[in-house]
Amino acid sequence: MKKFKWTIILANLIVLLLLFNNSVAQKESLISDGKLILLDLAPVDPRSLMQGDYMTLRYEISENANYDSIAKRGFCVVKLKENGVAKKVRFQAGKTPLNEDEYLIVYSSNSGWNINIGAESYFFQEGDAEKYEAAKYGGIKVDEDGNSLLIGLYDAKLELID
Repeated sequence: MKKFKWTIILANLIVLLLLFNNSVAQKESLISDGKLILLDLAPVDPRSLMQGDYMTLRYEISENANYDSIAKRGFCVVKLKENGVAKKVRFQAGKTPLNEDEYLIVYSSNSGWNINIGAESYFFQEGDAEKYEAAKYGGIKVDEDGNSLLIGLYDAKLELID
């Protein structure tokens, strides 16, 4: 019985490591192959802007949504301006319809008052808060399925803040 117990533990550990490595590989693929989209940051109450070593982010694409008419989970369809900044076109439940030059961003609506795209916090080193206060855009990489990953914050000149 003791050998069987250790076999189960080892099998679970291997499965866990495989799942973790697969997740890391998917994120790395998204970073290298995803489409860079810049999202306008919406104003945030300055008293809660900086909390410890992270910044809470809100995006303009989630503003003025009619929460009663959109699904709890779905896709925000955006179109890019010439400078790479996204403009919201519509919210939809499925991946289609999707017109030319439109991109999907997966969203979820929590409690009917906020749209969450999964990139609402930006973590940085302690003491660097001041340089990120100038952030105007959140830069995300998006794949063809609408999965997104926050890669950094950008200033008004569309330059990555390091």
